[in-house]
Amino acid sequence: MRVLVPTAFLLFAASGAWAFGPAAHQAVTNRAIETLPKGLKPFYKTHRLEIPSLSLDAETKEEGPERRFPVDRLLSFPFTELPRSESALTARHGDALGPARLPWLIQESYERLLTAFRARDKDKILTESDTLAALVTDLRNPLALADNADGQKTGQHGLFVRFSVRLPEAMGPRLKLKPDAARFLDEPKEYVFSMVTGTYVWLDNLLYQDDLARRGQGGYTERYYEALELRAGQLLKQMLSSAAQDAGSYWYTAWTQAGRPALP
Repeated sequence: MRVLVPTAFLLFAASGAWAFGPAAHQAVTNRAIETLPKGLKPFYKTHRLEIPSLSLDAETKEEGPERRFPVDRLLSFPFTELPRSESALTARHGDALGPARLPWLIQESYERLLTAFRARDKDKILTESDTLAALVTDLRNPLALADNADGQKTGQHGLFVRFSVRLPEAMGPRLKLKPDAARFLDEPKEYVFSMVTGTYVWLDNLLYQDDLARRGQGGYTERYYEALELRAGQLLKQMLSSAAQDAGSYWYTAWTQAGRPALP
């Protein structure tokens, strides 16, 4: 039986998806709360439904290409010569990445969250925590780091939406994340780049599993997504579980660096 794809999804796919979809982002943000230590977790649990993506009237916003970072367009894995600042990257590689600037979006969001904690501004803490979790989640997508982001170079067109949006939706309650506890990040800015290498290493495996799932299929039907879940579902869970731990770690680090303020 063919999967019935909602019109909203078709519009989303046609206009170009650059980030994980709402199902993945919500799963990560929910589980990130559970990674936190007892001094911080009650705040997020109490205000869970005030976090924009988890609120009862949450709205889905289309994200732009700045939430990608096709690093293999510049260097070969493991990217040891990758500049650590945006200005240094531009000086060396010019505009090779176009608008893509995901690592620096994370660094900027972290600084805003740190400022919000220092001000004990509940609304800004919750909003920025949500933004930061979404950006970290996107960086845990191997496709977001590849020039072959949509499988266009390997005859796998549409892979970004299939893996990033449709597979999390198809898995539904089976998308159970198991992140480790949040930890203090000694160097929050540098940690972004360890995430890049730790995520990109799974790219070839993802491309291969999608190729296997498509074999013998007449299209991207329910049977295809069953096969993709069987072959790539565990990888998706692993990437999103890592994202949940990363998000919790950034929240915990910002709170700690702000002096562990008492929160409303």
